[in-house]
Amino acid sequence: MNFRTRDLVVRYRKGAPAALSRVAMAAEPGSVFAVLGPNGSGKSTLMRALLRTVVRDSGEIHVGGRSIDDWSRRELSRTIGAVAQTEVISFPLSVRELVSMGRYPHLSPLRSEGPADREAVERALERCEAEELSAREVGTLSGGELQRVRIARALAQEPRALILDEPTASLDIHHEMAILRLLRRSADDGMTVVLITHELNLAARFADRLLLLDRGRVAATGSPAEVLREEVLEEVYRWRLRVREDPEVGRLTVTPLD
Repeated sequence: MNFRTRDLVVRYRKGAPAALSRVAMAAEPGSVFAVLGPNGSGKSTLMRALLRTVVRDSGEIHVGGRSIDDWSRRELSRTIGAVAQTEVISFPLSVRELVSMGRYPHLSPLRSEGPADREAVERALERCEAEELSAREVGTLSGGELQRVRIARALAQEPRALILDEPTASLDIHHEMAILRLLRRSADDGMTVVLITHELNLAARFADRLLLLDRGRVAATGSPAEVLREEVLEEVYRWRLRVREDPEVGRLTVTPLD
């Protein structure tokens, strides 16, 4: 399942500057596509546009070869798993109940959770190393624990694509690497993963292609080697940077300079 946009323009109110201006992207099945950029560059707005939770002014969005306008809300919710940057959970829930919410798009008023749904939930908890949290109340979790549980909910949905906004926020190194390896394996198994992140080095290590946004516009797109260039990054981030190949991991690394 792929995502494609062309000349995408989004404004949050009439007459306001464009949050996204003529953005083009292409995320292919079986790949990790990372969206990068400074704060306020339009990364989260792009996620909302791909999920049709914000109305575009103009341009095209295609999901799985079809215009996003041709998808029903239920079809999208079954097909795309999403983890937003922030979420308010205002009523008591156990972890297992929260992860089980990922199965709702597959249920109906006449069909309650069955064995296949329970297996999907257990499998998602295990993949996110959250089985031991299953009986805990969500309100007692740390920020990192909650993030793992929210990713598990998206995986329990068994989607064809995942869109995640800063999924490693609040995670320690172990769980950060475990989640990114899980996303990489999911892509290798055919899933489309769109990853919004500030972590340039992790994007270089795990993503196939990058999209670098700057104030709502595309600053660069392509492979990590094509995007992570000193002259491009310094203009976007307004800071001196050094880009080098790291022989330990065989990937580029970006280091800020004093």
